[in-house]
Amino acid sequence: MNLEEVARRAKVSTATVSRVLNNPEAVKVTTRARVNQAIEELKYHPNLHARSLAGGKSRTLGVIVSNMENPFFFDVIKVAESDAHARGYEIVVANTDYRREQLVRSIQLMLARRVAGLALIVSEMDPSLVHELTASHIPIVFYDAFTSEPGIWNIQIDYESGMRRLLDHLHRSGHARMAFVSHHSNLSPMGVREEIFTRTVSALSPHIDFMSVTNVDGLDGGAAAAREILDSGFDPTAILCVNDFMAVGVLRELRRRDLRVPEDISVTGFDDIKLSQYCYPALTTVHIPRGRIGHLVFDALAPKPDAQPQPAHEFLIDTHTVLRESTGPARNNGVVPASGSRAARQDRQ
Repeated sequence: MNLEEVARRAKVSTATVSRVLNNPEAVKVTTRARVNQAIEELKYHPNLHARSLAGGKSRTLGVIVSNMENPFFFDVIKVAESDAHARGYEIVVANTDYRREQLVRSIQLMLARRVAGLALIVSEMDPSLVHELTASHIPIVFYDAFTSEPGIWNIQIDYESGMRRLLDHLHRSGHARMAFVSHHSNLSPMGVREEIFTRTVSALSPHIDFMSVTNVDGLDGGAAAAREILDSGFDPTAILCVNDFMAVGVLRELRRRDLRVPEDISVTGFDDIKLSQYCYPALTTVHIPRGRIGHLVFDALAPKPDAQPQPAHEFLIDTHTVLRESTGPARNNGVVPASGSRAARQDRQ
């Protein structure tokens, strides 16, 4: 099957078929529909790689993320992909699992594919890669890995205000022993969030005791972090998590030890992924507008044909607190048995 057969079936020129494939906005809607119908009927599959090598404009965008298991990343990609499909683009996704060496390989592979633009939704950005990216002369957007290099879009979350509002809520509820659960604290964005937690808690009151624990990003990592906190003897009344994904793991470990949430320990997340509404109890969290981030990612990588060239943009995304059933007043006596056992809880009843 070739381009000429599609053109004959749609009763248009081969140039029109090519425009539908490469620049659909330049073709009338009715003509575009007729060509797309012919493509579907004939099961035509254009050789995108060959078109790119021949100098055709690439319609592929690259997205690199740190952890495909975390639904947060899927939410952003889904919106960006929807925008891409509406404009005749495809998105190719790579996962780094927070490994810098994998990030390097993924960037090199994306550039070798001659993607039309590249989004890096990662925490493990290496400054040495920035020059290679800018030298590619394609649109680049960073999320959560800020760079001041000209020509690169930056999308960041106002974690500080989100964390402050969350901690204000817990402080007003009487919590004075708090633990913070994070992952990959050696990576700059994660280290910044832990530093924000520490600074904000210290500013709230000198009488708040707190500790921080790190583990892998995921359900298992959240459960393991909760075990470490509970086995340490620190005895928190609230556990704050760097994201909802880890918070769900924390909730599971607390249930396993027969500790009540929020009566014994309050738990919070950050992101407001769909899972946070359906876990038990529903999770108090901070909402990050992932849909807006997805739209911004696509707009950065594929500006509309009639758009004026613009300098790099920096976006600071605001958040808001979502209060649900996983938080409540601090327990009066401030004591949780170190073992967290059912027998110990029955002794209190």
